Amino acid sequence: MSVNLSELLGPNLAQTGPVRHLIVPWALSANRSLRQALLELPAHATVHLRQLLRQMRIGQREVGSAESLSPPHEKAVAALLGWGQVPDGLLPWAARHVPAAGTQAWAWVSLCHWSVGREHASLSDPQSLGIKEEESDELLHSMQPYFDSEGITLQAARPGHWLGRGEVFDQATASLDRVIARNVDPWLPCGPSARLLRRLQNEMQMLLYTHRVNQARAEQGQPDINSLWFSGSGRLPAQSKVPPGLHLTRTLAAPALSEDAPAYARAWAQLDSQLIAALLEQQRLGVAVELTLCGERGWLRLESLKTDGLGRFFRRMTAPTWPDLLQENL
Repeated sequence: MSVNLSELLGPNLAQTGPVRHLIVPWALSANRSLRQALLELPAHATVHLRQLLRQMRIGQREVGSAESLSPPHEKAVAALLGWGQVPDGLLPWAARHVPAAGTQAWAWVSLCHWSVGREHASLSDPQSLGIKEEESDELLHSMQPYFDSEGITLQAARPGHWLGRGEVFDQATASLDRVIARNVDPWLPCGPSARLLRRLQNEMQMLLYTHRVNQARAEQGQPDINSLWFSGSGRLPAQSKVPPGLHLTRTLAAPALSEDAPAYARAWAQLDSQLIAALLEQQRLGVAVELTLCGERGWLRLESLKTDGLGRFFRRMTAPTWPDLLQENL
């Protein structure tokens, strides 16, 4: 059983109702080959997007740093939830999963695989591990005493992803989406509680090395679970809202993170024929819709133009085009 990482951002971000606001991580890329693949896409592969844009304008945008701990799509969601100016790396996605989180600090504790090379270790997408519930529960049972001794409570949430509670999680952590397929070193905890979190990581790596769960996985030809990652840390703000019809899709995640240009182009075409087509249908029904496109550094939000006379008059002047959007430095 695998978990879509968008689920870690909290409930209601993958609704089954009509799409009214679609958030697309990795929609725009600074990678030259990925950008070129989109420029070479035939017009019919983005036909729904092109039609949608004719009745939209660029609204809010935010551009930051590609080294931020919280990626742009998480910041875009946080803005919609009404969280205000939360410090980088302290978007409390874990606390949002807890029905009575209170004012305590929480974090996601995710089982993962680090691929160790000559110069550094990189983190593989946890979704690719296919961690079973019984494996996750057994490892939780083995690790709990180590965390208990440091005043950290662990509880199962999803296979391979646990919720941790403790003062140590009032500490900025890097999103999994920042570190997947990358060198882990720049993204390791570095705040006041970093020593404790990194020590726990090291201790769990040693425990996992000979754990029977990994022995069984090796016999089945599966990659081992050899480390942990802390993310989504912080305390839940007092106010939080969820706009209706909000959807976050990871259609582009795998090809973007692996820098597979042909697969990225195919994924964009799939996105256009499915979720963007659904968004366009809502717009045709007279529903005001929004589309948030995210890159490595920032995001921009597109919104429906007004349909009154003045709105129609300015439509051609304000509507962005797909080629123009590809030049956005996000």
